[in-house]
Amino acid sequence: MPADTAPPAASAGPLTTPHRYGVYTGIETELQAADAIPTTARLGLEPPRYCGQCGRRMVVQVRPDGWWARCSRHGEVDSTELERR
Repeated sequence: MPADTAPPAASAGPLTTPHRYGVYTGIETELQAADAIPTTARLGLEPPRYCGQCGRRMVVQVRPDGWWARCSRHGEVDSTELERR
């Protein structure tokens, strides 16, 4: 690869920080109240349901050993990648 050619920038994933939208509510983070996050999510028992980049509802599959979530615009993320189970 030539020295003046940079590799393409990786696009932001659904849970890449900083989040523009709440991953448990889909509400913009500036407008989201702290009590809007469900208790089960605060305890780490609930997988994220909304994309943190666009606020769209994600397809989520819960497995015995974790979960995966897919945004139609920002791709897929697995709990093993985030070390959350």
